[in-house]
Amino acid sequence: MASIDTTLQEAKPQLSPAARNRRRVFFTGSIVINLLLLLLVILTVIPFLYMVLSAFKPNAEIFGSPITLFPRTFTLDNMGALLSQFPFARWMLNTAITAFGGTIVSLLLSSLAGFAFAKYDFRFKNLLFTLMLVTLLIPPQVLQIPQFEVIRELHWFNTYQALIVPRAVGAFGIFLMRQYTMTVPNEILDSARVDGASEFTIWWRIVLPLVRPGLAVLGILTFTGLWNDFYWPLIVTTDPSMFVANLGIAALVGPYDYQYGILLSGAVLASIPIILMFLIFQRQFIAGLTQGAVK
Repeated sequence: MASIDTTLQEAKPQLSPAARNRRRVFFTGSIVINLLLLLLVILTVIPFLYMVLSAFKPNAEIFGSPITLFPRTFTLDNMGALLSQFPFARWMLNTAITAFGGTIVSLLLSSLAGFAFAKYDFRFKNLLFTLMLVTLLIPPQVLQIPQFEVIRELHWFNTYQALIVPRAVGAFGIFLMRQYTMTVPNEILDSARVDGASEFTIWWRIVLPLVRPGLAVLGILTFTGLWNDFYWPLIVTTDPSMFVANLGIAALVGPYDYQYGILLSGAVLASIPIILMFLIFQRQFIAGLTQGAVK
């Protein structure tokens, strides 16, 4: 047995001092990076956790000293006041209609435009695509006045059209879907044409299933942007019954009264759909970020 152990020890490759040094540096660097990431996670989570827990504190305790993370007096009065004294359910419904409607329209139009730019040759194609990309350099605030004038001429104030249509499609979404659609082999599309499929059928039944990771990425980004939007709804809605959640929550802060318990309760309820959306589609989102878009 001793001879076998000796043989095994001799057969085991010996690391040089330089290799051991590199391994030690790599191990130390990994520990440092993980500690930094853990610190960033804590710094990110604690404010959100404080918001969630403070939603169940009386208003006096929120402003009390010393500051406590967990509520000393647990109460549901803030939630009850939010739902009974304000049309928060209507605000959430408006936000859901805007976010889901805008996301569906954006996915359809962006994938159609991306399909056209990726798989068709037409006059001024490259020029049009370049001009579209140039719009990414234009600050969104510059477009607010022309969009406002269009909404005014169409009499769309306090309507869902005003909340959805101006942001239904953007250059980033078209560019993203073009990059994904370029990865679809042309042979598959040609085979479908030989079988008599129309161009719409090819897009709907062949291209869309193959670019699902891109649709997931664009859908999550679009939904998150529409759900969290505040500035544009502030411009095109004046009727409280048409407020989205963010605008309604901001309206809870009055000039003389600060009911932060109610405000934090609204923020907690408004953040739940975004968290659920990411948890449900996180695999598709991560896969979409690592596939196709870099090709």
